[in-house]
Amino acid sequence: MYWLPADENGKISLNELQLDIVGFLAILGEGSVLANAQVSTLSKWIFLPRLIPAPQALMRPTRPFQLEPSRGHVTGIVSGNHRDHINHIGNIVCDANNLKPFSVRVVEIKRVHDRPLKAKTFGPLTIVNFIGFALSALLLALSIWQDDGMSVVATVLLSLLSSLIGLGNKWELELPSRKYKKTEVPGGDVVIRYPKGSFLIVRCEEDVARELYFAPENINYLLTHGPAYRILSLVGTMMLMGGVICLANAQIQVQIAWAGSYMLLGASYWVVAALHSKLHWDTSCYKVENECLSDSDLDKKGYPSENDTFTQALWRAICVSKNIGWVKMSDACPDTEAWHEWLLEAKACSEDFQTVEDEEKSRGKTMWEVPEWDAQGSLGRLLAEHAGRQKKLIRQKVESA
Repeated sequence: MYWLPADENGKISLNELQLDIVGFLAILGEGSVLANAQVSTLSKWIFLPRLIPAPQALMRPTRPFQLEPSRGHVTGIVSGNHRDHINHIGNIVCDANNLKPFSVRVVEIKRVHDRPLKAKTFGPLTIVNFIGFALSALLLALSIWQDDGMSVVATVLLSLLSSLIGLGNKWELELPSRKYKKTEVPGGDVVIRYPKGSFLIVRCEEDVARELYFAPENINYLLTHGPAYRILSLVGTMMLMGGVICLANAQIQVQIAWAGSYMLLGASYWVVAALHSKLHWDTSCYKVENECLSDSDLDKKGYPSENDTFTQALWRAICVSKNIGWVKMSDACPDTEAWHEWLLEAKACSEDFQTVEDEEKSRGKTMWEVPEWDAQGSLGRLLAEHAGRQKKLIRQKVESA
């Protein structure tokens, strides 16, 4: 079995080890870098000179001008606002994507101070940034110790490349706010319907609903001139190419250290990309308090009310909102006479919806008592009645013809 050739003394010679493709390790891992690209460029640590895997992922021809939304329907219970997606920031502050199908969750969101929502100063992304900085410093020291000029140039080019990328992609988040505040505004409570048929009811003021769900987030880049950014990206591309070429011509001992460094970096970024995105954001300016229904599971996170059918989940969402206007706006049910009658019955039954005063049952939490009404049975009865009427009309038309 062939491994590596040995010299006349029987020792394996590292000079025969071929690592000309080690430069490819520098451009691998694009997916893990892009997973948190926007929040990472929001942090001030983006200017830190360091090694990063796949730097070409952040040197795009054009920069994004909005944060990536999530799937779902957001509807104002009173305001009448509607969006067919969930704003990125709203989904970060209170995420209910992982709810089981046909679950209902109720929260109250308040703004507790005027400080902006930002990336965490010290978080998982900060750790990988400092790992990259430490590896860059170690490789520079190793290159100087080994008198490897090509590795020194590669270290300088690939480390300063991250600072150049930071200059081109650094941005600040600006959440929209109401400028004229003397007029009366409707309530801000919203209902979010997720693709799996689950619901999140958010109790909040109109200003909070506007910031999180209805007005688009503004991305203000540090470098506003488009052509200047493209020139910066071109310079960065040349630095990346030059760094990879120099790395391919470095000594084999140094190349081994480079390979290990990029393998460690790639693994670190992959682990960070697998974490929940909320761990990278500082959302302390908002306070989220979970409320629950009388049939909620208080032992589960968020106290969800889990149901067997979409109809039962919709009934509980109507109970909390005491409104059916949002159901039609969000297309949460079919547009048929049977469903219209069912909505009216649900609205009437939801008037008895009130808080539970039993401290032992609610465990000190805000709990809402779901009225005893067979939502599924009522819908089945109405569907059967309307189906019978349709058959009767068809039969009459046939007989008259």
